[in-house]
Amino acid sequence: MSAVGSARPTFPAVAGPILAAWRGPWRRLGVSLGSEQLALLASLYFAAAFNLPFFSAAIDSGGLQGSDGWIAGVGLFVAIVALHFILLGMLFTRWTAKPVLIALLLSGALATHFMRDYTVYFDTDMIRNILHTDGAESGELVTSSLLPDLLLRGLLPALLVLRVRIRRRTWRRSLLIRAGSIALAVLLAAGAILVSFQTTSSLMRNHRELRHLITPGNYLVSLVRVAVEDHRDPEGPRTPVGRQARVVGRPAGAKPRLLVLVVGETVRARNWGLNGYARDTTPALRRIDPVNFGNVTACGSNTEVSLPCMFSNIGRADYDKRRIENSESLLHVLEHAGIATHWFDNQSGCKGVCESLAYTSLAHADDPQLCDGDHCLDGILMGGLDAALAGGDADQVVVLHMLGNHGPAYFKRYPPDARAYLPDCTSEELVRCNRSQIVNAYDNAIRYTDAVLAGLIARLQADATHDTALVYLSDHGESLGEDGVYLHGLPYAIAPKVQTRVPMVMWFSPGLVASRGLDVGCLRRRAIKPASHDNLFSSVLGLMQVTTPEYDPGLDLFRGCVRASG
Repeated sequence: MSAVGSARPTFPAVAGPILAAWRGPWRRLGVSLGSEQLALLASLYFAAAFNLPFFSAAIDSGGLQGSDGWIAGVGLFVAIVALHFILLGMLFTRWTAKPVLIALLLSGALATHFMRDYTVYFDTDMIRNILHTDGAESGELVTSSLLPDLLLRGLLPALLVLRVRIRRRTWRRSLLIRAGSIALAVLLAAGAILVSFQTTSSLMRNHRELRHLITPGNYLVSLVRVAVEDHRDPEGPRTPVGRQARVVGRPAGAKPRLLVLVVGETVRARNWGLNGYARDTTPALRRIDPVNFGNVTACGSNTEVSLPCMFSNIGRADYDKRRIENSESLLHVLEHAGIATHWFDNQSGCKGVCESLAYTSLAHADDPQLCDGDHCLDGILMGGLDAALAGGDADQVVVLHMLGNHGPAYFKRYPPDARAYLPDCTSEELVRCNRSQIVNAYDNAIRYTDAVLAGLIARLQADATHDTALVYLSDHGESLGEDGVYLHGLPYAIAPKVQTRVPMVMWFSPGLVASRGLDVGCLRRRAIKPASHDNLFSSVLGLMQVTTPEYDPGLDLFRGCVRASG
């Protein structure tokens, strides 16, 4: 057969007529609208398609009950339309209207999916979590259930927007129409709220978190606030903390001390075996019998808040995000006192806690048994401990930052041979699993954390060159479907206790108990009482015998359980 005879039609020859046939009627669908008309249609669509989680939460709160409830609901709908019209009115021009609207349609579809399926509130802390989450963790949230929402709520309306022609007007006429439209929207929003002011104001005052469900205004406002707060002109170096710190009362001739701080991820107190959970999720630690603190409150419901807070002397009661971020941390105080620190990370960084200090990421280590290219199991942190034990004869505090129970892919946080509870959820889409399967996967991940902690303690027990201690403390908890809530990061004021109650355990070598004069029985009695992240700063300083004006004896968990040494 000749080359000519075997020639096949080219792609343009085949696809050209098809595309031409499709473009014809598609072009006829195009309409001509003014920017204000497009903004009004978009605002109506936002209120109807993106704000179902808001109205559902408002109804569930009981704030729309009573004879005025339906009036308040209609008023809120009109107010949401008007407020988004005002927002779009400030963003839309003849050149920006279509790209801005398409971006909002796509992002709003994504936001609605996560609000509906995971009960996410898009406040500033959640936006920071999103911006600071690494690609591998974010990829676990991109699942097949996301595609229908993105297609139906976002992509299809975006295609329609492409067919819109924005009318041209003189700038004077445009300015007049825009100003009048925004003024009318302001009056309409005010009127809609005033119609049932008592009901509406009571709802929004008693349930302030609901504003973080009004989409897309929620994430736009939060994104602007984060940009303003996080990108202000730099104020210079961090505020010094503990520059006068020094070690006092260290016994002469004692072995060098090594304190290992293990920071857990997303482990909640309710599922911690040592806390009396129905399942023994901590069998290895139970055999070791560490000091277990059963009532510990986290500083935040997400890592971005909790991690800097727990290493700060400011704490939750006087929480000030900017002040904490601009101040030196516990690790800096230890360095000022002459105690070496090193942060070994199997997650997304130290969130500024170890800035300018020794830091090593193990999250993408080359270990075929523990790493898959995207994540490493927490057993990889044993390498950080080994490095610390070989680090000389000076006192050290080493932080091991776990990946722990980071969701939604709990099944990726433990090896296949650690599947103690079956059937476990092996999907990143929690909606595809029943609650029992989700809890099984979550508990399996805790059992692996238990095994890792026991392995670290065994390594410390085998070391004869240091007096050693290990403190494990999770950064925050997790929701596993209670009341329809999943994952974590709800605003602290409304976060359920499963997101803010965390486990904490302590283990000490006999050498440290002796050299520090530690009364472990006394400490066990203290462990029955409430504690919090606020205790970490002063407790570590107290254990390491660091004196500094920032030390608060009232927050030192060891105070009263050690004898004076000299």
